[in-house]
Amino acid sequence: MRAATATWPPEGQEEHYRALIAQIGSEIGVSLSSALERVTALATTGKIDRPGLKALRDEIELARRIGMMGQQLARFASGRIRQSPETLSLTQMTRDVLMQRGREIGARGIDVRQAMRPIDVIVDATLLHSLLQALVDWAMEHAQANLEFRIDLRPWPPHARLSCHFSHRPPAEVDNDVVARPDGDTPVDQLDTMSWRLVQQIAWALKLGLERQDGPEGIAAVTIEFPQTVTDQMEGVTAIEIDQGFGVSDNSKPLAGAQVLVLAGRRDLRTDIREATRHMGLVVDYVSSVDEAEEFCRDALPQAVIYESALAGQRFDRLRASIEADVPHFVFIEIAQEGNTFALSNEGDRQHATLGRDAVLGSLPSALIFELSRTL
Repeated sequence: MRAATATWPPEGQEEHYRALIAQIGSEIGVSLSSALERVTALATTGKIDRPGLKALRDEIELARRIGMMGQQLARFASGRIRQSPETLSLTQMTRDVLMQRGREIGARGIDVRQAMRPIDVIVDATLLHSLLQALVDWAMEHAQANLEFRIDLRPWPPHARLSCHFSHRPPAEVDNDVVARPDGDTPVDQLDTMSWRLVQQIAWALKLGLERQDGPEGIAAVTIEFPQTVTDQMEGVTAIEIDQGFGVSDNSKPLAGAQVLVLAGRRDLRTDIREATRHMGLVVDYVSSVDEAEEFCRDALPQAVIYESALAGQRFDRLRASIEADVPHFVFIEIAQEGNTFALSNEGDRQHATLGRDAVLGSLPSALIFELSRTL
């Protein structure tokens, strides 16, 4: 059995980060090489079937995700992200992330089992959300059929523990060329992908305990320990006392890595949205019709949908209802045809955000931060 405990920053940081940069290039290169083979075959034959087209999209998407994870790693490794710890329900946030990723998990044929004790922890909300997303990314890359998430309380010291268990392909069944070392000698551990590196880096930034056990029968078990856990003994401690020693949040890219779908038919609007979000570190996809949006959301949900008001209608309402059936507080931001304000209105028990067309360049980043932060 191999134990991988996160003691960060690691000894020999320069060597570590040099290897990490090489791994980013290696993983992107492997994914794009496979995509290039498919494009070459398409250019030769002029044909590609639906499974081949999906595989091509998945390979390009993987390369993009690895590039985005590399950017996130650079931000966390810089040490310049100041945190604003607050009391949060670790249990509820974990459930919310699993609910938001439910379609994607289900499309991969993975069954999720949960055994979560209600526990609150004191931590920065945005970083915790990023950690949970990275953990789910990593687990989905490798899990064969089942994922188990467990939250309990360590007896002493009374620290919250988040555990993730799953079975994966034993090393003998893995193609050694999937992720090669930069020197080309031996493959890196099949579980040490970029998503795992991101889990490690965020856990270190949050000063959490992290341990991974790789069993001989293809069982992986990760435990994340939260030293600042709200317990009965902490009654009477004020929020000011809890927050002492931490600066005001100064995270220039608090939503880095979040996925946003833009539904807009007008080229000028798509251009303005692209420009407004260019520096936010988001993963932004664009579709021009409700049909394309439905296809995009069939197997995996983004974390927000920005849509042009002209495309709203009965078809869009059905899509929205379908998404909200899975994620009740899903973020939708409407871009009105004119105006320069950001407004919130209530439709029953649902809050609706609208941004004027003329306010996209100046106010869309703030609207996204407000809306997505509200759902954490």
